[in-house]
Formats: sequence, C-alpha cells, structure tokens
Amino acid sequence: MTTLIDTPGDLTAPTELPARPAAVGVLMARPTYFDVEYVINPYMEGNIGNVDQAKAMAQWQRLHDVYQSLGYEVHVIDGAEGLPDLVFIANQSFPAQMPDGSWAVVMSRMRSAHRRGEVPIVEAWYRGRDARTLRLADPKEEFEGCGDCRWHPNRRLIYGGYGFRTLRSSLRDLAEMLETPVVPLQLTDPGFYHLDTCLSPLTETAALVVEEAFEPEGLAMLEKAFPQLVRVPVEEARHGFATNGNCPDGKHFVVHYDNPVTIAAVKALGLEVIEVDTSEFLKSGGSVFCMTMMLP
Repeated sequence: MTTLIDTPGDLTAPTELPARPAAVGVLMARPTYFDVEYVINPYMEGNIGNVDQAKAMAQWQRLHDVYQSLGYEVHVIDGAEGLPDLVFIANQSFPAQMPDGSWAVVMSRMRSAHRRGEVPIVEAWYRGRDARTLRLADPKEEFEGCGDCRWHPNRRLIYGGYGFRTLRSSLRDLAEMLETPVVPLQLTDPGFYHLDTCLSPLTETAALVVEEAFEPEGLAMLEKAFPQLVRVPVEEARHGFATNGNCPDGKHFVVHYDNPVTIAAVKALGLEVIEVDTSEFLKSGGSVFCMTMMLP
C-alpha cells in the first residue's frame, strides 16, 4: 500500500524513484471575469474591486505567449461569470500519469464555497479530452489540487502541503489512489496558505523554499529531497510571489519580475529566467504557477 512518508529516513533518494514523463501541454483559464470580489487570503485584503481588468488580460496573454514560445501547446478554458478566481487553474485539479501509462485527474474540493463552482467547469474540460477523473474517498474532504501538491521533477513522488486549504487525510487518499508516495508538509504561516506559494521544484536536485512557511520536520524532508535547496527571502515570497514561479522543463524559470535575489539564485543554478509581470494577480494571492496547469 502506497502511503505517506513522514521522516527523512523513510525517504528514498528521489533520483532512485520511478521516472515520470515530462509535461507536454499547458492549461490556462482566460481572466475574462477576474477581479477581487471577496477575501479568502491575506493578499485580498484591501483589494476588492481594485483590479485593472485590461492590464490583467495583457499580463495573462504575455504568460500564455511565454509557454507557447517554449514549445508547449496551450489550451484555454474560457472565464465564467461569478467565478473570478477560475484563472488560478492550478487549484481545481491534480493530473497524473498512472503507473500503467494512462492519465487521470484527481478533482479538488475547494475549501471556500466561493470557489467550488470552478471544479465542474475544469472537470468537464478534462472529460472532453477523455481523461479519467477521480475524486477522493470522502466527498467532503478538502483538497486543492496543484495548489497544495507538487510533483518532484521527472519522478513519481508528490509533495503535499496541508493545514490551511488541504487536509492531511486527503494526502493519504491521494497516495493510495495514484499509487505514488506523498511527502506531507505542514504549512504554518497563513501568508503561505498553499504549497505553491512557498515551494518551487526546479530540477531533480534543486528547489526554492520559504523556510519560514514550514515546520522543522518538513524542512528536513525537503533538505533530504533536494541537495540544492535554495532559501528564498521571505519578503520576496510575500510581495513578489517568488516561489510561485514555474520551471516547466528543468531549463527555464518563469517568475514575476520583482524578485532580484531569487532571480539571481536561479540563474546561478544554470537556469534561464523569464520575467513576467503578474502584479494584477498578486492582488488576489496568485502568480505564475497558480495561473498554469502542466498537462501530462
């Protein structure tokens, strides 16, 4: 039975785990109705009705074009009225290639009632492409997809954040459903309510982390998993969402531009950094990774 890995001593070196194919596509959701209409995270405070929609659309289009320039086919879901956060497409699902080579998608159950209507829209898109959609055993179990679960680059190992939006018990269900080990990581700071705000895997050996967001035990797990674990300044993580960048291919790191220390550290690892402006989306607590779903 595949389950959770709770101590560094139980964690096999990720490079010795089964390989996982690279992503071949990207899913995004057009921000047609994007705005801050409610407050469900600290970044939304004071920003209700404060989004420049034209600027947000231009920023989204730039990110879309970056992925195309990297050779990915970019699929787009249209925005939906009444669901301003649908644009944060990382949250509603968790795609995975199964051990038998088929692909499936575990659908989320969003903690906030404001966002639950997003999930059926994303699920319908997957079903239209013949993906097998799955749900956790407990229909009331909170789980927020790639917002809280990150794959180890190229390997069948999942890091799962819990404590604010996702329940620890859902990570156990995920491990068993996907026949893949999960490293549970308790999040401790409400400013880093999703794992994708404080952990950004780059390559099989390198990742960015906000150490202030984790318990010491969780940080020790990440140190074991990534020999090159780069600490991100907490202020860049809070104000520039530096750890919400995305490294889709182990070569390029797409990130909000206003993060000089983090950008320099990533370049020192030998990656090419592509800077984009996501300032309108920061008002709602999201940036590059939140706006991106890598598809198997």
